[in-house]
Amino acid sequence: MLTDRSNGSLYTKIENRIATVEFGHPASNSFVSELLERLANEFDKLSKDAEVSIIILKSEGDRAFCAGASFDELVAISNLEEGKAFFSGFANVINAMRVCSKPIIGRVQGKAVGGGVGLASACDYVYASEAASIKLSEISIGIAPLVIAPAVERKIGKSGLAELSLAPTEWKNAYWAKEKGLFSKVFDSISEMDKELDFHTQKLASYNPEALAEMKRVLWEGTEHWDTLLLKRAEASGKLSLSPNTKNALDMFKK
Repeated sequence: MLTDRSNGSLYTKIENRIATVEFGHPASNSFVSELLERLANEFDKLSKDAEVSIIILKSEGDRAFCAGASFDELVAISNLEEGKAFFSGFANVINAMRVCSKPIIGRVQGKAVGGGVGLASACDYVYASEAASIKLSEISIGIAPLVIAPAVERKIGKSGLAELSLAPTEWKNAYWAKEKGLFSKVFDSISEMDKELDFHTQKLASYNPEALAEMKRVLWEGTEHWDTLLLKRAEASGKLSLSPNTKNALDMFKK
């Protein structure tokens, strides 16, 4: 059952060295700023937890994985400071996932849009169902996926990023995402996916946690500059959100 709280929900369960982090929001599991901050803090906390070897990231329900950042908050941006703060939400989460010492396994049960694609891209290994189509719709509303672009490009390359971002109204299916390297495995059903996910994570959690941590560091080599890069991208996105073209596009979208 999906949460009905306007600021969303975030729950963590730790069992057998596996931390399962589940987020939710009634608007297709989108993220308000408060929920993004809580998620970033949760990754920081779990990174330091000696009782955790593996993290699973999942969302509530059996439909959308994540619809990205809050549309209502985007529409409400009125100045550059607010714009930078809004887009810094996903920047901080991606950086928290990047520096987290534990491998993060994504569970993508349904569609992912915008920041949702960024979240999946920042996972180290991703399980997905056939229903997990993806789309970067930002350009269609006057902004661009600048903050999440480094994470997406790291998984699917520059050409894949171009194919997604420059066709902002076009859904790519789960098998396209797997072929490009975003998804590690795709399953016919959620139940089949969860069965394999449970088996795999239990096995991973039984391995040497030091080896897992070292592998995590290797996977993210060359991204050390993202601390500043993603915040610069957040500022650029904030400027775009104030553009008259963007405001007009958002007004039309609301109607």
